[in-house]
Amino acid sequence: MIGADKYLNAYVDRRMKYIVDEWDLSTRTDLADFTGRLYALEKEIPRLKAFEHTALEKLTELENRAGKLKGLV
Repeated sequence: MIGADKYLNAYVDRRMKYIVDEWDLSTRTDLADFTGRLYALEKEIPRLKAFEHTALEKLTELENRAGKLKGLV
């Protein structure tokens, strides 16, 4: 059984890069700045909410104008 363990460990060591790619696994490098990236995304939420609110107001205004134009035609 020890021989099989050594063989399996050696196989995994040789193929680790391919296993990570194939299974789309995260590595320490991928996770190193995860907190920073998450913080940056969280900082964007208020800006995006403000944009959504402004866009909704403009869309409502455009819909009202389009409705008035349709009424005139």
